[in-house]
Amino acid sequence: MSQTVEWKVHLYLSEDEGRTRARVELDTGSTALTGRGLARCNPDDEDVPVIGDELAAGRALSDLGQQLVRAAEHDLESVGAPPASRRPRPGYGWIA
Repeated sequence: MSQTVEWKVHLYLSEDEGRTRARVELDTGSTALTGRGLARCNPDDEDVPVIGDELAAGRALSDLGQQLVRAAEHDLESVGAPPASRRPRPGYGWIA
């Protein structure tokens, strides 16, 4: 049986003195998680705000993704599944 679930995600960006901060909030209806990210402009570099926005948002989303994976692993273990493998994964290319 197919099922569609909707989760609400809000991304907030703020910039102050060459720093861009991102906060992404996820509400699943039963769980609320917050990811955070930061980007800083090197004083010697040209100030291009969109780059800081992209980096900070990407880092916040990555943080949120890692939290979701940890939550899923915890939920799996709570129903008797063996702990997830902690083997290192490659940083690029195909994942085996």
